[in-house]
Amino acid sequence: MLIIRSETPEDRESIGYVNEQAFGRANEAWLVEKLREHGALTVSLVAVQGGEVVGHIAFSPAIVESEYSRFEALTLGPIAVLPAHQRKGIGTKLVSAGLEECRRLGHDLVVLVGHPEYYPRFGFVTAGPRGIACEFEEAPEEAWMVLELRPGALAGKKGTARFRPEFREAM
Repeated sequence: MLIIRSETPEDRESIGYVNEQAFGRANEAWLVEKLREHGALTVSLVAVQGGEVVGHIAFSPAIVESEYSRFEALTLGPIAVLPAHQRKGIGTKLVSAGLEECRRLGHDLVVLVGHPEYYPRFGFVTAGPRGIACEFEEAPEEAWMVLELRPGALAGKKGTARFRPEFREAM
């Protein structure tokens, strides 16, 4: 049985391992650890199966600013599932549970750079046409997405999303 729950201090090592295995490098594990150290993990959930952490998802603060306005959003990422457990719906369950928790906490928007064929199933749409630019100019337009957690949350809002500095350091 798969259980999705908030991370606990005992999960730290497992979360690092899941991220390293899923991405084949340490960057994302480092990013999650640094976000945690700086108190910037707004939502951090694990997927547990058979007593083992097999997946993880993180949401952290972002700021969207323009010359005239500034408002808060969340960034989804990283999301990781152990390779042996991929393509079994665990990532979908993590994203759904994570977005629901973000809504429950009262957040309005989530941005991400992600696979353009995966995230629309959750309601994500390309962010550029909605007036939200990405600070990482190298992000492909079709992969830069936004989700309104509350209908109308983007009404009259525009700007460039700025991620936590840990994201730049992890690149």
